[in-house]
Amino acid sequence: MMELQRLNLKNKLTCLLENCRSMRKLKQIHAHITTSPKLFTTDRCFLISRLIFFCAFSQSGSLIYANAVFRFVPRKTLFIYNSMIRAYASRIHDPTSFQPLILYKRMLNDGITPDCITLPFVLKHCVNRVNEFVGTSVHAHVVKFGFHSDVFVQNSLISLYSQCGSVGIARKVFDEMSNRDIVSWNSMVIGCLRNGELDMALELFRRMKKRNIITWNSIITGFVQGGRPKEALEFFYEMQISGDDMVSPDKMTIASVISACASLGAVDQGKWVHDYLNRSGVECDMVISTALVDMYGKCGSVSRALDVFKAMKNKDVLACTAMVSAFALNGNGREAFELFLDMEAAGVRPNAVTFTALLSACAHSGLIEIGRRCFDVMRRAYHIETQVQHYACMVDILGRAGLFDEAEGLIRSMPMEPDVFVWGALLGGCQKHRNFQLGEKVSRYLIALEPLNHAFYVNLCDIYAKAGRFDHVKEIRALMKEKGIEKTVPGCSMIEVDGVVHEFSVRGSPQVLMTEIKSVLTSLSDEMGRRVNMSPSLE
Repeated sequence: MMELQRLNLKNKLTCLLENCRSMRKLKQIHAHITTSPKLFTTDRCFLISRLIFFCAFSQSGSLIYANAVFRFVPRKTLFIYNSMIRAYASRIHDPTSFQPLILYKRMLNDGITPDCITLPFVLKHCVNRVNEFVGTSVHAHVVKFGFHSDVFVQNSLISLYSQCGSVGIARKVFDEMSNRDIVSWNSMVIGCLRNGELDMALELFRRMKKRNIITWNSIITGFVQGGRPKEALEFFYEMQISGDDMVSPDKMTIASVISACASLGAVDQGKWVHDYLNRSGVECDMVISTALVDMYGKCGSVSRALDVFKAMKNKDVLACTAMVSAFALNGNGREAFELFLDMEAAGVRPNAVTFTALLSACAHSGLIEIGRRCFDVMRRAYHIETQVQHYACMVDILGRAGLFDEAEGLIRSMPMEPDVFVWGALLGGCQKHRNFQLGEKVSRYLIALEPLNHAFYVNLCDIYAKAGRFDHVKEIRALMKEKGIEKTVPGCSMIEVDGVVHEFSVRGSPQVLMTEIKSVLTSLSDEMGRRVNMSPSLE
């Protein structure tokens, strides 16, 4: 009879814990567990472990309370340690805490062997802290305790080494895996993309037999951020014709594809993606709408950017800044400033990027007084620390207006060292107004800052040539030859024709073979020669 009562009480308390929805009720249950004379010690240990699990992971729980209970548990089990380690390791907003490692060390000191649940969460903590040194020590424990073939542990190791920049070690772990799941492949692809190994990521992507939305979003976003937006668009179209009904574009996919269109200036493809967004039923939230505004602005379609912006129900600082930037890129300085005034009226606080866009708009539109006002308001009214890009924009405004004394005075007042963008802005004004004396001085500053940058030598040659100082042009060109300074990155242009982006480079295009171009030129040359020979003599 007593045994039945004990089991009934244990089962009832277990059920109450599983259905608990508040800390007040949990504390009542805790009191029953602690004071009931009918429960065995093993029953209390089991129930306390479930209580700690609730405190650690329930939205209604309290990790502080879980930790307090944990400290008073006399005989801690692997389950209790795993619960606490997992709870602390999952708190990515507190990467300064060493608690998971402290608990792990205490667990080992208590003679408890970790399992395939313990180690991934300890490694996750190392990933959050970007701590490869400790992670390597944990890796040694993985081998010591015989979990080097466990897929979950190996996936955690891949994430650790990738996050710490050791993509080669991550790849070695991946290659040595006897069994790989889709998480293994995705972790390795993401690791390559994060470390700039785009070709390795592509090689792995092509080898994958099964892909999910994480795979596609990773490869698309990674190639956009890696400076290869044209290929990112191709991945998006491939994703749609892959025939996998389980994978369809989501918000992240659309935002990345719109960003790719913005980078390429491919407005036709951007419009298609916008139409696809409307057809697919994917919610056009603040992030996607802001991306559309940015894309249309960079593609030169200010009216479409404005239509999207006006249709947004709630406009935050990022959306407003994107619209200000769209105006700035297209020379609509007054419209940018009017939008800034609307932001102020609506209580949307501008940030440093907003003022960069505003000052850039003033520079492109020649709005000197408005530019001065914005520069002053940023510091005085919004207490935004003036950054080097703000000074560069202000110098650009003054340089374009030929106000060189004021521009030089502003540069002298900078609290930080002027960079190439500040001096470059002043140089642009010198070239526009043919201020050769100051232009020569600025060019030499730029060469001193980046002595291997060919563009600064070319600018100086240009100034000397316009001033008629051709001996100095020869001198600079001889210096470039002596130092082996030449243009290493070929010039590149892109044009969108019928929704297809074509890329042209000085070194040739993957789409148009140089042999074909030479063949066409030869044919044209022969045709011109034939026509000259056929024309009547003027004698």
